Amino acid sequence: MRPLHKLKLSSFQVILLGFAAVILIGAFLLMLPISSKEGAVTPFSDALFTSTSAVCVTGLIVQDTATYWSYFGQAVILILIQIGGLGVVTVAASVSILSGRKIGLGQLSTMQEAMSATSV
Repeated sequence: MRPLHKLKLSSFQVILLGFAAVILIGAFLLMLPISSKEGAVTPFSDALFTSTSAVCVTGLIVQDTATYWSYFGQAVILILIQIGGLGVVTVAASVSILSGRKIGLGQLSTMQEAMSATSV
């Protein structure tokens, strides 16, 4: 079995894994007691649905955003909406550029496929 860092993933797989990672990280953050106004742990199914809805920018909710979620939870949802609206690949490329890293041909190809562009 090859090490994880040597796996060759297609652009589609990278984008799919990026979306899944953002959704799961968002769900786990929304499950934290600090995310709800009552300080209770949010069930995983509710947090996952809210996170998925925010990243996919559908606007569907299980719990009322203004009354159920704390300011921390609302900030997490807002960040998920922004990442979903801009696109996971765009956000990842922006963070990479801002951190001073150069974008390689593989990342450039992934960005082109994510935006369905012929050239970037």
